[in-house]
This record gives sequence, C-alpha cells and structure tokens, in this order.
Amino acid sequence: MKKKIIILSIITVVIIATGLFFYLRGNGNSMAYKTEQVSRGEIKSIVTATGTVNAVTTVSVGTQISGTIKTLFVDYNSQVKKGQLLAQIDPSTVQAQVDQARANVWSAKANMEKAAVATLDARRTYQRSKELFDQNFIAKSDLDTAETNVHSAEAQQKVTQAQVGQAQAALKIAETNLQHTNILSPVNGIVISRSVDVGQTVAASFQTPTLFSIAQDLTKMQINTSVDEADIGMVQSGQVASFTVDAYPETPFTGKVSVVRNAPITVSNVVTYDVIINVDNPQLKLKPGMTANVSITIEIRPDVLRIPNAALRFRPASATAPGARTGDERGVPGPKVWILEKGKPKPVNVTIGLSDGSFTEISDGEIAEGQEIITDSLNNKKDSSSARPPRFMP
Repeated sequence: MKKKIIILSIITVVIIATGLFFYLRGNGNSMAYKTEQVSRGEIKSIVTATGTVNAVTTVSVGTQISGTIKTLFVDYNSQVKKGQLLAQIDPSTVQAQVDQARANVWSAKANMEKAAVATLDARRTYQRSKELFDQNFIAKSDLDTAETNVHSAEAQQKVTQAQVGQAQAALKIAETNLQHTNILSPVNGIVISRSVDVGQTVAASFQTPTLFSIAQDLTKMQINTSVDEADIGMVQSGQVASFTVDAYPETPFTGKVSVVRNAPITVSNVVTYDVIINVDNPQLKLKPGMTANVSITIEIRPDVLRIPNAALRFRPASATAPGARTGDERGVPGPKVWILEKGKPKPVNVTIGLSDGSFTEISDGEIAEGQEIITDSLNNKKDSSSARPPRFMP
C-alpha cells in the first residue's frame, strides 16, 4: 500500500512540473519577466570603513631614571589630576648621589676660598718686592717672580670658581633626578593602562620605559578609520558618520569627519587613507580599542525618482547575442532600462544620478513613478543581469 502511495506521489509531482514547464515556456513563443515599479524615495550615498575607537589625547607617562618601583599610588581607571603622584622609585641611591654632590660643592667652595687667600698673599708679596726693588735691595728678577706669582694665584682662583660652578651643576642634576623618582601625572585624565608593579626594576638607560597611559578626556573620543583609495576622493571634513560597535550592536552612534590624512597606508598592495572621526561620549559607553563599523554619509537626496539597480544590469538575450541589436536599442548610448511593450522588452534611455547600492536615482528619462520595469527573466537565464552596477554620478 505504501509503495502505491509513493508511486502516485511521484507521478503527481512529475505531472505538475511538466505542466508548469509548458505553461512558462508557452510553446517557446512567450517570455516571462520579473518586474518592479519605479518609485520615489530617499537615496543616500555612503562610504563604509572599519576603524578603532581611541581617546583624543593619550599620554604615555615614563621615567627618566632607573630604579626599583617602591610605591604605586594609582591603578587602572583611577581618576588623576595634573601633578598628582602616580608612583615612586626607590630614592635611596639617588639621595646618596645628592649628598655626594652637595659635599663636592662644599669642597669646591673651600678650595675657592683657599685660592682667594693665596692670591691675596701673592699680591702682598709683590707689593713688598716692588718697594724693596725701588730701594735697590732686591734684583729685578725677584720682582718679576713676585709679579708672576700674583698672576698664577689669580688664575688658580678662577679655576676654583669654575670648579664650584661644576659642582653646583652636578648637585642640581642629582636633585632633579631625586625629584624624578616621584612619577607625576602631566595631565588631568584617567589611567587606562599600568605597566609596572611594586618591586619591579625599570631601566631608562637606552629609552624611556612607559609606566602608565593616561587618557586625557574619555568624554571626547575619535575613530581612526581606514578608507579605501577608491572612496577617499568622496570623503571630506565635516561629513556626518554613523557607526556601531560590537558591545552595542543595536545602538548607533554618530560623529563627524574632522581630518582626512594624506599619508597613504599600504598593506599587501592595498592602499588606504586614515580618516579621523570625532565622537562625543558623554555616557562613557565607548572605550579605547573598540572596533567601529563606520558609514560616512557622502550625500542625501530625498524624494527622488529611483529604480532598483537590478534594472540597470538587466539585458534580454536578444540584445546580448553576438551581432544582435534591435531597432529600438539603436539610439543614444548610455544607461538603459527595459519595459514591456506588447509583451516584449523595449529599451528606454535614462540618465542616472546618485546610487546607494540598492537603488539608483533617475534624473532624466521617459519613465514615470509606478511604471513597471524589467529586473530579471524568469524563464530564460541567458538574459543578462550581471553588468556592472552603476557608479555615483553627481
């Protein structure tokens, strides 16, 4: 019994399929086409890109001296003020250097005083020698020696004065290094990263290590997007951009293009340009590092005559066959759409404008709102609908 039911079911399906085939085929004389109506609506041209959410200003806080982290005063997400103490490097070694430099200053000053006394003594000796020479009690050579000793003492005094300056400069450097053991915040902001722990040794011999990253103001964010070179010509400062992030996929955010950078970025022979979009973030939903899917609005044209892009791609088989060109198709070259006239496709020349990828604006042509146009063939897949989509025409 079951076998009979299965056989009857198969026969029924075959009969229905055969009837549908001959109905659509129409004995080879009729063609069936899919049509859509010409409509009015909004056309919005956009450029899509992917970018990363960043703080407008992020400051890397480092250290100019080497040492061991003694104390940490802030952590992740800590609100900080300009000049606030963030961390301290063990100051004991640097303090010893300050004490040594201060002792060197004292020693240099003592030597300077000693040189001043020697200069004073040399001048007195020269004065006595000059008086004795005037009375013919000493030779001229003795007077010359006394004068030379004066000049030598004065020069030595200048050397000791310079040594005092050197010692004071060394002391100032040591005191500055001591101040640098206290790591201070250069701006008001929030700590978004911390790269050190208590007891960790930092070395600043070759480059300044980064200890903290501070975002100056997270209520003002920016998106660094990479726009393809084919689209960058349409992007300008001041254009509105909308975007979503994975954390809030149903919540659209808006921003504005602030900078279109001219420096090319080439990765695997693909050239892109960095476009900066400024975004307000009053609720702090956006966080640094989030991936943003951005749509930059190039132009909006409301209430225009528009057609589906599939209508511009469609070509009937009679028009695409080698050497085939109907009398109706001979005319002004350019974009065409096809309408049904007495059951046959007829081309109509049109002038296209803005396109959003789904619909294209019709700025001129003998078609009207509500008119049916062909978008595809239902029974002859040789009809072409694979032509290139229309490009934006301002």
